[in-house]
Amino acid sequence: MGKEIDLMENYPKSKRDLTKRLEEKTSEDRALARKFGKEFFDGDRSHGYGGFGYNERFWGPVIPTFKEYYNLNENSKVLDIGCAKGFMLFDLQNQIPGIEIAGIDVSEYAIENSKEEVKEFLQVADARKLPFPDNSFDLVISVTTLHNLTKEDMKIALKEIMRVTKKDAFITLDAYRNDEEKKRMEAWNLTALTMMHTDEWKEFFDEVGYTGDYYWFIP
Repeated sequence: MGKEIDLMENYPKSKRDLTKRLEEKTSEDRALARKFGKEFFDGDRSHGYGGFGYNERFWGPVIPTFKEYYNLNENSKVLDIGCAKGFMLFDLQNQIPGIEIAGIDVSEYAIENSKEEVKEFLQVADARKLPFPDNSFDLVISVTTLHNLTKEDMKIALKEIMRVTKKDAFITLDAYRNDEEKKRMEAWNLTALTMMHTDEWKEFFDEVGYTGDYYWFIP
């Protein structure tokens, strides 16, 4: 198994009121969010981001951490699973000129409205069937995405990550370490189908054969 490491430590933390979010969130909001369309990205805040636009302050401070930890350079090839509008890949390309990037997302809306500078490197695709040959990438990243699958589908997706990477992988997943964090996660969650205790996740990685690095999203 890989290493539990917080490579997202410099990503800005949300300050939203979770109690209010739990009270306002409905099953209709969740259903709408899980379509991953315009409503999720650029619709009302109750069923998604409430406007998903580029701001360098999000991924800008995170890229140097990835660059240093994985020794990324202009010869590296990186895949982002759940790339949305490609903001992370844009900042990655800006900070490491010449790096080869690719991104996939299930959302046609996100890809159609992705950042123009990286749009040619993005495509609509399923994490359970990555459209790339074996050992295509030096690093495969998936941030707060794979937990949107069922547990059985996640097994397939994690095996796909292992198939297309020839070296490294890093994923983050919705998780909790105690009952209080579990309540907070349930209040936060709009789209995840699989949420587990951190120990359960580690057992799951072992079972599936995922040997990449990982960390948790805990609101």
